[in-house]
Amino acid sequence: MSDLQMDSDGESGQVVLNSSQSSMSSSGGSCEDRRSSFCRFSFDDAAPAVGVELPSAPSRLSSKPHRSSDAAWAAIWSRAVDANLGPRDFKLVRRIGSGDIGTVYLCRLRDEASPCAYAMKVVDKLALKKKKKLERAATEKRILRVLDHPFLPTLYADFDASPHFSCVVMEYCSGGDLHTLRHRQPRLRFSVAATRFYAAEVLLALEYLHMLGIVYRDLKPENILIRADGHIMLSDFDLSLESTASPTIEPLVAAASSEAAAVGCDDHFRADPSCLPFRGRRAPRRASKADRRFVAEPVGARSRSFVGTHEYVAPEVAAGRPHGSAVDWWAYGILIYELLYGRTPFAGPTNESTLRNIVRQPLAFPRPPSDPSSSSSSSSAARDLIAGLLAKDPATRLGSRRGAADVKAHPFFKGLNLALMRSRRPPVVPSSARSSSSNEPNKPARLDYF
Repeated sequence: MSDLQMDSDGESGQVVLNSSQSSMSSSGGSCEDRRSSFCRFSFDDAAPAVGVELPSAPSRLSSKPHRSSDAAWAAIWSRAVDANLGPRDFKLVRRIGSGDIGTVYLCRLRDEASPCAYAMKVVDKLALKKKKKLERAATEKRILRVLDHPFLPTLYADFDASPHFSCVVMEYCSGGDLHTLRHRQPRLRFSVAATRFYAAEVLLALEYLHMLGIVYRDLKPENILIRADGHIMLSDFDLSLESTASPTIEPLVAAASSEAAAVGCDDHFRADPSCLPFRGRRAPRRASKADRRFVAEPVGARSRSFVGTHEYVAPEVAAGRPHGSAVDWWAYGILIYELLYGRTPFAGPTNESTLRNIVRQPLAFPRPPSDPSSSSSSSSAARDLIAGLLAKDPATRLGSRRGAADVKAHPFFKGLNLALMRSRRPPVVPSSARSSSSNEPNKPARLDYF
């Protein structure tokens, strides 16, 4: 990377992406440290790469209805009306994190009165080409371009910069990540009520991804960022699997008996679609009653890639078998377990023992922690939900048949209006004063065998 000067205005902020990721590759058989040194980097003298299509026309920028009242989006939109956005439009403030395929900087628009901050992910295409990971960066960019959901990132702009960098400008999350936030809780775990809040928002994000035919494959607390208002945002889509899905509205009565047998639950609650991208196709009010539900799951998605984080990979991945969208529901169960109990259920002293435990070891729960804010029934419902999600056979795993519709129907979410999660007050709203990122706990390594 060229030794250019980084702009600085003394801005301080929170590391919002994994800054100590390490990645494993089958070609080398060893673990490479991705912890990079501070790089001085600026676009002051950069020019657009020759022959590269620069970002977004105004028509593309305006197709984000969930950002219609966002000041950061409005600032980008006003700049892009007259010309395509490029490297000269942004001032890099400082590096805020690094991942397996890129480095993330806090940035602002140049010559703009708006104080809005953005996160810019800069990818060195030559370095990725040597590591044979260019397609991963391309996958993430394709996915970011189609997302428009309250709990998923907004892509404000993407462009290339000479000599060989690719850049995406995204939403900046000042609240850190859920992994760090958990470590700030008493006994390193969340209450049942807080767990239900975060689980509900992650559930809605997964539902939307699966509706688009995207299998996430990298769900973990480190990839769940916390916005300034306390709501979540999933990040990092370079390991995602792109497939297809056919969203449908199906009669609830016809599926009730088979669902009860699969889930082991007699009560069925309405599972409405949340934040659908389909416009102008609202169903009549009569059709929105509890006898119908929205189903969107990429059941045909299949892959043999060995990707994910050791403690979160599903048994079929650990055993080297083909996998599909059910891996996301397994990881979702691990996530809820970790938020409630402060650890993952199958972690061993080594990565190899962890994978063996995932395949062979039965699920066990520690003694329920004393939680005055939760009832025994809610704790029991949480354990029942986790048990359904952590079925080792993907065919019987909760969510594998009807996706989020099955998970929403579980008693753990009873009484929670999922369609209004954006209006609920989060359990923790980050303060403006953040502690130093150097005090953050270590984070698990991500593996990506191809």
